[in-house]
Amino acid sequence: MKALTFHGPEQIVYETAPDPELLSNSDVIVKVRHTAICGSDLHVYHGRETGLDCGVVMGHEFVGEIVETGSEVKSLKPGDLVVSPFTSNCGSCFYCLSQLTCRCEHGNLYGWMEDGVGLQGAQSEFVRAPFADASLVKLPKDIDAETGLFLGDIMATGYFIADMAEIQPSGVYAVVGCGPVGMMAVVGARELGAEQIYAIDGVPERLKLAESFGAIPINYLKQDPCDILRTVTQGRGADSVMEAVGSPAAGKLAYELVRPGGVISVAGVHTANHFPFSPAQAYDKNLTYKVGRCPARKYMEKLLPLVQQKKYDLSSIISHRLPLSQGVHGYNIFASKKDGCTKVMLTP
Repeated sequence: MKALTFHGPEQIVYETAPDPELLSNSDVIVKVRHTAICGSDLHVYHGRETGLDCGVVMGHEFVGEIVETGSEVKSLKPGDLVVSPFTSNCGSCFYCLSQLTCRCEHGNLYGWMEDGVGLQGAQSEFVRAPFADASLVKLPKDIDAETGLFLGDIMATGYFIADMAEIQPSGVYAVVGCGPVGMMAVVGARELGAEQIYAIDGVPERLKLAESFGAIPINYLKQDPCDILRTVTQGRGADSVMEAVGSPAAGKLAYELVRPGGVISVAGVHTANHFPFSPAQAYDKNLTYKVGRCPARKYMEKLLPLVQQKKYDLSSIISHRLPLSQGVHGYNIFASKKDGCTKVMLTP
C-alpha cells in the first residue's frame, strides 16, 4: 500500500509500505476513505517529540470501510463505515471502565512505534484497528465521512477541554489557539452553555473561523488579550482558559489570562520540561490546572447528534483537500501556516 512515513524531523516520505494484517482476532482492517494531518503530528514533524522509529506510518485520524474482520469481532462487518478514536482501547481494563480510554492498559496511539512496539498510523491506504468492537464507532448514513472523521480527535478533544473548563452561562472564557482543536473548543463551550468566549490567535483566517463558530476574536499580534479580558471582567480575568497550542508561550498567556480561582484546561501537547509559571504563582492564584490526552472514545457517541444536527459548518475547518500522494506538501503548508491553512484532509 501507499503511505506517508516518518524518516526524521521534517522528512515525511510518500512511499510503499507493507499492507497491514490481522494480528489478533479482535482486529479489523480498514480501507481508509479520509485521513488528516493533526497539530500533534507536527510535534514529531518538527522533532519536538523524539523516539519514533524510522519508517513508521504517520497519522491518527481516519474514517473508512471495514474490509476484513477477526473472528471475535461481533458488532462490525465488512462494508461498515467507521471512525476511530486516535488511540485504540480494549474496553475492559480499569481505565476503559473508568472512561479514561486514552490510558487503556492495552491500547496504543496510532502512528507511534518505538523500538518496534506500538501501532502503525493511518495516513495510508489501509490501517489495522485493534479492539474493533470497543474502539470503532459505526457512522450513521446521514453523517458524511469528512465531518465524521472529526469525532475521533479534534471534535472530541475540543469538547473535552471545554468540559474540563467548568463552563457556566454567566462566565467569561478564553480559548488560546484557533487551530482545529481550539475551534472545536469554542463549539464545545457553546454547547455547554458559554455565552462569552474570546478566541485568541494571530492568523486572520483562523480568527474568522472562530468568529463564525460564535467566539469573539482577538488577534494577539494587534491587541493585548489580557487587557481585553480584564476590561470585560472588572479587572479579574477569564473564569477559565482553554489552551490548545502546547507551547510555553501559550501556557504563560493562559496563566496571565485566568482569574484567581479560575481553571486552565489544556489539550495542547507540551514538550517543554517545565511549566511556564511557578508553583508559587499557581498557589497565589488558587489555580486549578487540568491537562491530559483526551479520552476520545468517551465522547464520540455523545457528539454524534451534534454532527447530525448540522448546527455548525464543521467542514469549513478544512482548508485543503489533497490526495494522499500530496501529503508531503500538506505537511509543509500546515506546518508553516501557508495559504491560509487550517486543516488538511487527505484522501488515498
